[in-house]
Amino acid sequence: MKLAIALTAVLLSGSVLADDVMKKDGILVNAAGLTVYTFDKDTAGSGKSACNGPCIDNWPAVAPSASVTAPYSVITRDDGSKQLAYQGKPLYLFKKDAKPGDRHGDNFKDIWHVVKD
Repeated sequence: MKLAIALTAVLLSGSVLADDVMKKDGILVNAAGLTVYTFDKDTAGSGKSACNGPCIDNWPAVAPSASVTAPYSVITRDDGSKQLAYQGKPLYLFKKDAKPGDRHGDNFKDIWHVVKD
């Protein structure tokens, strides 16, 4: 019973779905080491993502952790889910990046970019 209550609390907090990001080798990666991207069609500081519908299937949103501090922020997507942003730009993964170090989405169609600092 206690385990079920603890698991419910973790699920409700969103921590299981969160993708903590960190800087590694000059780029941002998630906790699994997968490369994090931005999308040129997003406007920094708008609080919105321009990647919806089929786009989000290929470019999954990076979910925020429970505690977010500057330069990170959280936006609310059109479907009501939360997404992590860096310097006001929403963050994404690329579904074709299968392992840490993959950067298959960098400069994809000249509108997707690895987040460098």
